[in-house]
Amino acid sequence: MKTDWKAFLVDAGAEYAGGLVANYGNPEQEQEVVNSGLVFSDLGHLGVIAAHGKDVEAFLQNQFSNDIGRVAGNISQLNAYCTPKGRIIGLFRLFRRADTFYLRLPVDTLDAMLQRLRMYVLRADVTLEDVSENFIGVGVSGATALQELTDAVGMVPEDINHVTHHGDLTILRVPGAHPRFEVYATSLEAATGLWDTLNVRGAPVGLAAWRLTEIQAGIPTIFADTSGLFVPQMVNLQLVDGLDFRKGCYPGQEIVARMQYLGTLKRRMYLGHIDTSVAPRPAAELFTADDSKQPSGRIVDAQPHPDGGYAALAVLQITAAASGSLHLGSSNGPVFTIEDLPYSFE
Repeated sequence: MKTDWKAFLVDAGAEYAGGLVANYGNPEQEQEVVNSGLVFSDLGHLGVIAAHGKDVEAFLQNQFSNDIGRVAGNISQLNAYCTPKGRIIGLFRLFRRADTFYLRLPVDTLDAMLQRLRMYVLRADVTLEDVSENFIGVGVSGATALQELTDAVGMVPEDINHVTHHGDLTILRVPGAHPRFEVYATSLEAATGLWDTLNVRGAPVGLAAWRLTEIQAGIPTIFADTSGLFVPQMVNLQLVDGLDFRKGCYPGQEIVARMQYLGTLKRRMYLGHIDTSVAPRPAAELFTADDSKQPSGRIVDAQPHPDGGYAALAVLQITAAASGSLHLGSSNGPVFTIEDLPYSFE
C-alpha cells in the first residue's frame, strides 16, 4: 500500500529527501501557509506499533507513563516509555481500535521501542508488531480544518485527544495553534479520497512545515538522537496530558515521582526562535554567553519559521533560561530567544 501511496504523492508534486516528503516545490510558501490557511501533510515520518492479546492492557499499563485505562475507541493519549532511570526512550500517541492498541511514534525510534517492549512480554498473552505498512497517515491543520474534515467524512472529534472512526479512517484531534488532526487510513482508496477532497481548498505541505505545527503547539517529539536524554517533566509531559502521577508503577516511575513531589526539576522545555540559516539538529547543545564548556540545554526539534530563522523547542536549565542569554552551539553562537508556549508552567 505504501508504494502506491508514494506514487500518488509523487504525481501530486511531492519531492522526496531521505525517503520522506520534503516539500511540494515551494518550501518557503509552505511555511507561510501553515499559519494562515488549511494545510495537509503526509505523515510518513511516523510509524505504528500494534499491541494486542488477552493481557495487553495490563502489560501496557505496567510499561508507560500515563494511565492507559483512559484510552478507549474515542480517546487517544500522549505517553512515554522510560528507562529505569526515568529517561524517555520513546514518546508516542496511543489510540485504540476494538481490542488492539496502536502506538504512533517517529520511525527512527520504532525498532528500539519494539525490541525493548518485547523483552518484557515473557509469558503474557501479548503480541507486538510493526504495522506501519498497514496505515497511511495524513496530518490536517488550519482554522477551517474541523469544518473541512466534517464535510469530507462526517463527524470528527471537536476536543483534543478525542477520536472518531469512519470506515477505513481513524481521526485523532491533537493539540495545535489551530485545529489539528492526524488521520490514519487503512486503505489506499480512503487516503487518496481524503487527500483529493482537502486539495480543493487546502495546500499540501512537506515534513518541515508539519513539524513546525508540532513545535508551535509545544508538543515534544523524541527522536533517536534525543532518546534517553530527558525525564518526562523536562519536556513538559505533565503539562500536555502525557503523565499520570496516580497510576501504578512503570519503569522509572520512582524517579519521575520524586522529581515531581520534591520539586527537584531543574530543566524544562521552552519554545523559542533561533536566528540562523543552518538547521539545528535534535540534541544540539545550547550555551549561556558566559560558559562555553558546559551546555545549558539541548534542542528537542527545530524547523524553519516563515519569518526567517528557526522555531525550536529546547530543554533548558531553568536558571539559564532566566538569564536571557542562550546561544546555539557555543557561547557566541546564534541567539535562542525564548517565546511564550501555548500553555503555562505549573
